[in-house]
Parts: sequence; C-alpha cells; structure tokens
Amino acid sequence: MLYDITLRMAYRYDFSADAGRHIARLMPADVPGEQRLVAGSLGIVPKPDEWVNFVDFFGNACVEVGFDRPHTEIVFAVQSRVERHAPGEILDMSPPLAGLADEIFAWRSMDGTSPHHFLGASPRVPIEQVTTDHARAIAVDGRSVLETVRAIGLALHEEMRFDPKATTVETPMLEAFERRHGVCQDFTHVMIACLRGIGIPAGYVSGFLRTIPPKGEERLEGADAMHAWVRAWCGADLGWVEFDPTNAIAAGEDHVVVARGRDYFDVSPIKGTMRTAGPQSSTHSVDVVPVREAAKAS
Repeated sequence: MLYDITLRMAYRYDFSADAGRHIARLMPADVPGEQRLVAGSLGIVPKPDEWVNFVDFFGNACVEVGFDRPHTEIVFAVQSRVERHAPGEILDMSPPLAGLADEIFAWRSMDGTSPHHFLGASPRVPIEQVTTDHARAIAVDGRSVLETVRAIGLALHEEMRFDPKATTVETPMLEAFERRHGVCQDFTHVMIACLRGIGIPAGYVSGFLRTIPPKGEERLEGADAMHAWVRAWCGADLGWVEFDPTNAIAAGEDHVVVARGRDYFDVSPIKGTMRTAGPQSSTHSVDVVPVREAAKAS
C-alpha cells in the first residue's frame, strides 16, 4: 500500500523563547522488508540555526535542531510518501510462556533490537504489581507467548475506553490503567507493563494510522494524530510481533512506523529544552491517505 502522509505540529509560546534545542522523530521509517520511505521532507519554521541528522540507539532517524534567536513559535511540517508492505500470516513458532526466559537468557546480542533492553522498567513504564497480577490472570498455562500477547491486548481493549480528553501526554501509566481510559499512548504503556511484568519483552512503536478506511470498514481510533502500538518479543524463532491494543488488531498495512523504543520517552515526536517563561500551546494534525484515494480526490 502506498500512502501520502502529511503532519503539522506547531508550538506557540506566550513569551518569546530566547533559545532552544529539540530532537524530532517525525519522518516515517525506512525498514527493509516492512516499509519503504519513497520520499520525505521536513520543514521547520523559523529556520534553525543548527541542524544535525543522526540515528539513535534503537535505529530511529532523528533530527536535532538548535535556535539561538528569540522566537514565539515553532512549526514542524512533514510531507512524505511511504510504501507499506502487508505483513504475511504469522506462524506461531513462539515457545510456551514458561520457556521464554531460557530463550532470552541465551540471546547474546545487545544491540537496539535485543530483548534484554525491553524487560525491565523504563522511564514511562514502571513495573507495578497491579498490572503484573492483571496479566497473570489472563495468561493461561501452556499458552504460547504469541497467544498470551494477543490475549492481553484483546483484554485491555475490552476493559479500557478510548477517550482523547481523559489523559495528557504526561499522565502516568498506572493512573490510566486504574481509570481504564485514555488514548493510544495509554493503551500501549499499560500493555507494555502487563507484558514485562510476566517476563515478555515489550516495546513502544510510534507512527501513523491510515486516515481513510477501506470500503465497508470502520475508521480506526487514533487516526487523527500520531498513533502508538506495542511490539513484543516472542522468542528466538518468531522474534518481534506488533499489536495495536487500542483497536484490538495486529499491526499491519494500515500502520506506518516512525520510531521504536522502550516507551514514549524514547520515541517522542519532539523532545527538547528552551529558555522561556509562561505557558505554551500546541496544535497537531495528521493526514494519511492511500495514493489511489488521493488521485481520485484530485
């Protein structure tokens, strides 16, 4: 599937910022065998005084920008065309949950895709007894790791309510779980906590969702903004598998990857510091349109 994706993020300050430095992870990823970035551009207004491209530990493309002059707003605008490959049918080669620890122990790589980095607590996902107990109640003896991942994701979808006004980007994972509502970030953080609590390595994926659904299908929750879903390591033979608990589906052709990490802290679209005072506001818009639909509209 070929998509045209546009994104605009604007930050406005009540008082001028004298300086600032930010890291942006906004461009769709180029992932061999999964998706191809055909073309993409990132525009930033005002023009940064410094601009550095780099790749972080987890393999995500990043742009670091610096501002040395006073400014009252920053606008990030992305235009891209992405080819997303439909994933094939998953053959469940994952071990029983009880056997996963041995496979993790035997895994020797320590690069950014290693399951070892995704087992313990991370900046936005503490390991809490309540989420661990919740996951244990869903896990069934003898069930494979992949089956367990899907069962936990489906259960959270049934128990939690999608509510874009219920939480903010700073809402703690445990608060969203206890109230059983939130946005895709909350669904994802809760599922990660549940999986890690029972020994399944789990991480966070940020990206986009198709805005226009196929004919006869319902629109997915979270398509108006950047989306998030879960990736779980299901053993040496199967590797990483992605699941969207907000929509109770496996991540597939409708999901366009931007960045992967342990939690939102590692993949936040914009992260940085600035020297200013007073409040700020932001706006965020996303449009993901299949190329054939865009051609019809024109």
